[in-house]
Amino acid sequence: MPQYNIRISLSRRRLSLYDGSRLIRTYPVGVGRIATQSPRGDFSIISKVPYPNTYRGGPLTPFGTMWMGLNKPHYGIHGTNNPSSIGKYVSHGCIRMYNRDVEALARIVPIGTPVKIRP
Repeated sequence: MPQYNIRISLSRRRLSLYDGSRLIRTYPVGVGRIATQSPRGDFSIISKVPYPNTYRGGPLTPFGTMWMGLNKPHYGIHGTNNPSSIGKYVSHGCIRMYNRDVEALARIVPIGTPVKIRP
């Protein structure tokens, strides 16, 4: 049984997916601005909410096509309707991913997956 965990480097603006200690995949991310920094610490994914109407002509949300909520209220890992923001310090603290990347990640990791956010 896989033992997935996510590690996010704010300075590198990278999200890394591990199975135990084995690196599976890395993704570029956008993180919080100086005034609204992403939280640092140990968290877990407590919800996964798809936003299917954000593509195929539906309304755009700032969360892109998928929201994965953390056990820190109001913070999560999510897609974006602004792909040019990936790799930058731009969010209000959440971790932004390309929609295709967050959708792929959400298919892999279950609720309860540990998330470590470090400088």
